[in-house]
Amino acid sequence: MNKKVLIVEDEAHIGIGIKFNCEAEGLEATLVEDGPSALKLIADEPHEFCAVILDIMLPDMSGYAVLEEIRARGIQIPVLILSARTLTEDKVRGFDAGADQYLTKPFELPELISRVKSLVNRRKPEPATLPTPDVFAFGNARIDFKRHEVTVDGELLELTTKELDLLRFFVAREGQVLSRSDLLDNVWGVDSSPITRTVDNFIVRLRRYFEIDPANPQHFLSVRGVGYRFVAEPNGEEHDESKTEDDENE
Repeated sequence: MNKKVLIVEDEAHIGIGIKFNCEAEGLEATLVEDGPSALKLIADEPHEFCAVILDIMLPDMSGYAVLEEIRARGIQIPVLILSARTLTEDKVRGFDAGADQYLTKPFELPELISRVKSLVNRRKPEPATLPTPDVFAFGNARIDFKRHEVTVDGELLELTTKELDLLRFFVAREGQVLSRSDLLDNVWGVDSSPITRTVDNFIVRLRRYFEIDPANPQHFLSVRGVGYRFVAEPNGEEHDESKTEDDENE
């Protein structure tokens, strides 16, 4: 199994320390100091690495920009953001850009290595353990989960792995009310340390992709004080079952 990790860190003593500890755990590790070098390696060999440890404060090109470019190219390699930025909006921006995990500096090496190994041995989220069709259609959308292809009105959309995981989770539980905790635990995983707002941001994105009128959703419905419910075929019911506080602040 591929166990090569790419480390993108411009502070040499931190990067070398991470590389040494990764290799001590039996992982192969490549260290680069800037975003363009990382993008070139990933573009040349998109399947070469099984995980990326990405610093945010990089010279010339921020880690956010690197991650956004990786996802824009359709590359779904797991990424752990390593950052001295601890504000909620920084974490939200990281997860919105497509990060799988976010770890703040200073950090404990055992926790970092544990998180890296979790990404390397990445387990499938719960949606994969439930019976879901390879192909599912609702509204104007068609999702081929097996091929990771999503179309709306015949046009191909580029969804991140996490967006597709969330969509699969909803499809597997069509009609059920799901709390944010359910979604965080089963789609992001308890070791990812995302925040509640992350779920709401992803719901906003799904509505933009799939709803004819995102402000009046027919498929991804809010349930006040609880979470969300996915309905494949609206049947004239009250579609927006009272907006959550987060919805009102969008």
